[in-house]
Amino acid sequence: MRHLLAYLKDYKKECVLAPLFKMLEAILELLVPLVMAAVIDVGIAENDIPYIIKMCLVMVLLGLVGLVCSVTAQFFSAKAAAGFGTGVRHALFSHIQKLSFSKLDQIGTSTLITRLTSDVNQTQSGVNMVLRLFLRSPFIVLGAVVMAFTIDVKGALVFTVAVPLLSVVVFGIMRVSIPLYKTVQGRLDAVTLHARENLTGVRVIRAFHLEEDEKKEFEEKNQELTKAQTFVGKISALMNPVTYVLINGATAYLIYVGALRTDIGAITQGEVVALVNYMSQILVELVKFANLIVTVTKGIACGNRIFQIFELPEGEREIQYEDRAEEPPAEGEMVVFSHVGLTYENAAEEALSDISFTAKKGETIGVIGGTGSGKTSLVHLIPGYYPHTRGSIRIDGKEIASYSKEELRGKVGIVMQRPVLFAGTVKDNLLWGKRDATDAELRDALVTAQALEVVEKKEGKLLAGVSQGGKNFSGGQKQRLTIARALARKPEILILDDAASALDFATDAALRRAIAKMEERPTVFIVSQRASSVQYADQILVLDDGGLAGVGTHEELLRECKAYQEIYYSQFPKEEDTSQVKGGDGNGER
Repeated sequence: MRHLLAYLKDYKKECVLAPLFKMLEAILELLVPLVMAAVIDVGIAENDIPYIIKMCLVMVLLGLVGLVCSVTAQFFSAKAAAGFGTGVRHALFSHIQKLSFSKLDQIGTSTLITRLTSDVNQTQSGVNMVLRLFLRSPFIVLGAVVMAFTIDVKGALVFTVAVPLLSVVVFGIMRVSIPLYKTVQGRLDAVTLHARENLTGVRVIRAFHLEEDEKKEFEEKNQELTKAQTFVGKISALMNPVTYVLINGATAYLIYVGALRTDIGAITQGEVVALVNYMSQILVELVKFANLIVTVTKGIACGNRIFQIFELPEGEREIQYEDRAEEPPAEGEMVVFSHVGLTYENAAEEALSDISFTAKKGETIGVIGGTGSGKTSLVHLIPGYYPHTRGSIRIDGKEIASYSKEELRGKVGIVMQRPVLFAGTVKDNLLWGKRDATDAELRDALVTAQALEVVEKKEGKLLAGVSQGGKNFSGGQKQRLTIARALARKPEILILDDAASALDFATDAALRRAIAKMEERPTVFIVSQRASSVQYADQILVLDDGGLAGVGTHEELLRECKAYQEIYYSQFPKEEDTSQVKGGDGNGER
């Protein structure tokens, strides 16, 4: 938690002024019982009405000045706490953007959302409360004890017993509750994850009529959270009754001792009232301090959870690659894999093993294989989303590790399996591919992606609105728009990771023809489970259980690769094979 306090460095003035004004308010509050004692011992005892009025006006003045000090302190503490929360959110969001795919997969989206929202809010509240009360409450408690001793030493001995007992209760409960609040936030993560999955997949849940099952599961997770909150709440709730019992017991004893000492003339009635008032002030401040401890406890637990994210290293884990001298690429070579292996972090086995192939500039490379064969893992190595753990990857003659992230990602345009659009306009989304693209360039990208018709039919065209997640577009429309976004960059390497799965065969074929006719002639990687999408590629990589089962053209693989034969003949009857191999489709998609 203390590491996060660095985000208060721009609010040093506020962090000093807020407690100072609270201290000034506390000093004025400590003077009130003395004024009240004077009213009783002088004004009432001597029936001096002008003196009583004067002292009452002094109390009103103390109250007004105290109010001004309190409001000023609230302003400074709120400003510092809000600035702290804003700084932590920005820094945390920025750090999350730099985390590797491995770390994001490991942590989970729901946990990151909870830490960006709930955890930061709790920590911000803790900072606010500390600036307002952390100095004020102890100061009043100690000040009240000191003032009591100035009035009557024997009567004030009650304070020396009551205050330590109260401190043991407060700090004991704090020590027990801090770990429990960490558990509560963990349960909150689980509830957030379940709610997020349900909201994302609500159509699937309704399609299978599983609403009641999901409600039941959500209720179970919610009950776990409720039980954890109730348990820690019961422990925290002990604070007020225990402190009230101790304070009221001490007050009763103080009145008894005060009565005896008043009888013998050791102290006056006004001084007894002052002692009781100081004890009451201690009660009020310790109750406030107890609430402060609860809030601070939550804030510390949440702050530690936030710092756990900051502790995660940015980028991918460091891999020691073999030192290789830079050499110019062989003529036409664009992407070269040499005995490449990939082991995901904390995984026991390799996801990819001994992958070797060469993709030339302008070639179309098909990647096909069964579910879980490693197709997506392979293409994610090209833009460096995951670090290869064995072998060598060269792009345009340079080891991939020698590229900066910006330079490498600038060469690659990728369309993920799941099309993602952001709230805004169509143009806003396309400009993600190239920030300074002109409308003409965006139009060319839409034409190539077979998405121009989609945009032209929308009111506003390029300025047509896109709802969150692109919910106002169909699956196929979203895929075409995300392809256009990648094409707007005019990348040297274009990766289509099952990006045409929602397209009909005619649109899929038209898309591949349009990409093949592009002036820039990028090296294209088409990942698909459809044999028809890759069979006209210049080279096809057949993956099976993380390894290369075959590399070659459609005709070569159909003759020699059993894995490819199984995939192809599961989609096309054998009697159609001859015409498909010999005739192609007549459109020159190769």
